[in-house]
Amino acid sequence: DLVRSRGLGDVYKRQDIPVSDISILDSAFTHTSYANEHKSKHINHNQRLEFLGDAVLDLIIGEYLFKTYPDMAEGNLTKIKAATVCEDSLASVSRSLQLGQYLLLGHGECASGGNNRNSILADTFESLIGAIYISTDYQTAMNFVLKHLITYIKQALEGKRGKDYKTLLQEYVPVSYTHLRAHETVLD
Repeated sequence: DLVRSRGLGDVYKRQDIPVSDISILDSAFTHTSYANEHKSKHINHNQRLEFLGDAVLDLIIGEYLFKTYPDMAEGNLTKIKAATVCEDSLASVSRSLQLGQYLLLGHGECASGGNNRNSILADTFESLIGAIYISTDYQTAMNFVLKHLITYIKQALEGKRGKDYKTLLQEYVPVSYTHLRAHETVLD
């Protein structure tokens, strides 16, 4: 569809990303629900690009933190990375880039507001990173990611970005265990 191709091309133009294959970008903005509703057309959806984009995103943020903060301990690097690449951050970037308007969704997802759902928007951002990486190169993908996530990295470093569930659980468990041990002592 020519109108869709132009709209997707606008995404690349706004971000100064050279277009080599618009079909990859089309896949990045095609949700599985849409592809499932149009199985006879054999439409490519964004799950594979999301998988790749997730890996590229982790590498970019990990490399940036590793090189920028050479004295930071591994545990802190992990916490900052997790806070930066969390669903809320990625969905927020997607909203600022208005990526939801380019999504092809199935009827149910569309009717339930899927183009504004955090999980779908975060996945779309990862898919876009995968598409950029495949269409261009690592450096271009890195520039794109850091341009849009540097604020979130800074917020995470300042402790203003949320903690992941694993960290919250790890912080809670020692307190609960100590509390439990105190009660056992009283009962003995």
